[in-house]
Amino acid sequence: MSRTHKTEELLGIGPASSLDPSVRAFRTVLALAQRLRNAMDERLRADGLTTQQAALITVVAAAGKPSLAEAAAALGSTHQNVAQIVAALVRKDLLQVEPDPTDKRRKLLSTTNHNASYWKQRDSADFAAVAEWFGDLSPSELETLCSLAERVIEKVSDAQSNPR
Repeated sequence: MSRTHKTEELLGIGPASSLDPSVRAFRTVLALAQRLRNAMDERLRADGLTTQQAALITVVAAAGKPSLAEAAAALGSTHQNVAQIVAALVRKDLLQVEPDPTDKRRKLLSTTNHNASYWKQRDSADFAAVAEWFGDLSPSELETLCSLAERVIEKVSDAQSNPR
């Protein structure tokens, strides 16, 4: 039995699933997220990086100079977890931390020149790998996948912000 079919069997997912559709969707997305993270971790491993570290770098680059707390919120992670990731990325000269000039207690994150050159040399190959992973989906299916996933992300975020 293939690894995919074994996962489907163990989680009760796949076309023959008798699970409630929401539970099946949850387990399917969870399995997909884990597979995608493992696949990207494998691509990054030779350089001593993880998908989580790359995600933090992406957030910092997009936000400019976010605080540690802002980066943690963007990743849906804890301040402590992100602080550990930041420490590893500072050691690798991919991020830098500096005090906020307006509030010395806050730390601001930014990417380094080394970070920019590192990603410049590997982004195209990583983007090609991601395109391959999603290669069986048409552009309209990809749009639908993103749209549906974004709606669920919003709903979960709202539920976390407003617990019952």
